[in-house]
Amino acid sequence: MNADKLRLRVRRRGVRVAVGVAAMAAVFSGVTACGDEKDRPATDSVVVGTQSGPVRGKLAGDTRSFSGIPYAAPPTGELRWKPPVAPAHWTQERDATTPGSRCNQPQLTGELGGSEDCLFLNVSTPAGAAAQRRPVLVWIHGGAFVSGSGAEYDPSRLVRTGDMVVVTINYRLGALGFLGHSAVAHEDGQVGNFGLLDQQAALQWVHDNIAAFGGDPAKVTIAGESAGAMSVCDHLVSPRSERLFQGAILESGPCELQVDRQTAVDKSEQYATTLGCPGTDAATAQCLRAIPADKLAATTLQYTGSDGSGLPSPAFGQPLLPEDPVTAFREGKAAKVPVLIGANHDEYTSFVAGRTITAEEYPQLLQTFGAHADTVAARYPLDAYPQPVLAWSAVMTDHIFVCPIADATKSLVRTGPVYAYEFADQNAAPLPGLPSPPPFPLGASHAFELPYLFDLAQATPPATPAQKILSDKMIRYWSAFIRTGDPNSRGLPDWPRHTGDQDLVLNPEKITTTDAARNHHCELWSGIPTP
Repeated sequence: MNADKLRLRVRRRGVRVAVGVAAMAAVFSGVTACGDEKDRPATDSVVVGTQSGPVRGKLAGDTRSFSGIPYAAPPTGELRWKPPVAPAHWTQERDATTPGSRCNQPQLTGELGGSEDCLFLNVSTPAGAAAQRRPVLVWIHGGAFVSGSGAEYDPSRLVRTGDMVVVTINYRLGALGFLGHSAVAHEDGQVGNFGLLDQQAALQWVHDNIAAFGGDPAKVTIAGESAGAMSVCDHLVSPRSERLFQGAILESGPCELQVDRQTAVDKSEQYATTLGCPGTDAATAQCLRAIPADKLAATTLQYTGSDGSGLPSPAFGQPLLPEDPVTAFREGKAAKVPVLIGANHDEYTSFVAGRTITAEEYPQLLQTFGAHADTVAARYPLDAYPQPVLAWSAVMTDHIFVCPIADATKSLVRTGPVYAYEFADQNAAPLPGLPSPPPFPLGASHAFELPYLFDLAQATPPATPAQKILSDKMIRYWSAFIRTGDPNSRGLPDWPRHTGDQDLVLNPEKITTTDAARNHHCELWSGIPTP
């Protein structure tokens, strides 16, 4: 694995998907609320009873919010590297007006932040009444499985426009969330996947509690971007996630970037040895649990790549995740639910925005693909791009993101209706953590679609009128899908069900359809393994 592949997995430390700070005022504005406002099944109170105890949220305009609700006990002490357990019950009203701590992680500044006591979720609902329980969106944040938190996404526009309940969640990250060491094996010898188990605990909490907030536990859509979308891949094939959701949204999530159980074990044991905890017995587990959480967050757990450059991920080949999600999709073993899935036209530009590549270096980079290097060079010739770095970005956009996602899209058609998109706003605002101004046009790069759906901090420059209109349309598409399993809605351009070559192009200039797999040379990449 070369240095650029490392950037793919760790860039989120710097970019953090534009959600490295608390959500603030929307760049895209002017959306209006909709929905019936009578005979709601839940009251308009800011106090709601959960199975663990009552929580007091707050009312802001036409949105109720409940933040920092624990869905599991703090995974500290002997509960470190254990499956999540139910939180302690409380009887007095618990303040739910501020988010709980994010999980241990590096910050934009390079310093460490967060806490092991981090298994919190946030619930946002419309303030008005409804004739029936509202559909529910559960958002799983991205961040390469090493950073991010649920509170960084303000879902107010989705809540208002879609008349829905939105839940954003935290889950354990880095080594604390995905260490696959045999000394801390759990449940029939399974290893790692603690972050995935956290997500499932949050989904169970939603199933058990969301009706009290006016949500419909039988109408839950799970969604995520990047590592969050990779998590959705896992839930689509995990037996434990079955019946906890009825729809799925995957944004820019290459499902293939996950590892088998043995790789997780081997890399985790190497990791423990570097921290002074060799061996595989109870003493090793005790040694690991004695390491300060900040030290674990500061020491990268590396799973993939011959040079050890990959970051942690869920590990398949065990009961929680029986097989590689990509293989399961191809075999028709995914959950039989509607899926909305897509990628961005220029995913990789943000990963190389701080890098200079010369014309002489470009052929050397292509040697990553071994015997296929000349074929790749012919398909992506330097003279077709303004700069060598943009040629390399196009190669990696297609190889790492667009084509694996197109392959997953093709496979998922076997198990349910699929609606595919390509986000293609060439003037989308760069996200925080990138060079400003960028050294070349970034186009529709990784995570650049997020401000069109959520209110995120520092998404600059301000949106144009055309971008605001696109944002409104995207929210209406997503809302219709969450409500009905079909993104089509009155007044929107038709979004055809995917049968092989119908990807909706989300562009401020015009919403059209295209064949993304053909445009991004996926027939070439289908025969080239990921280096």
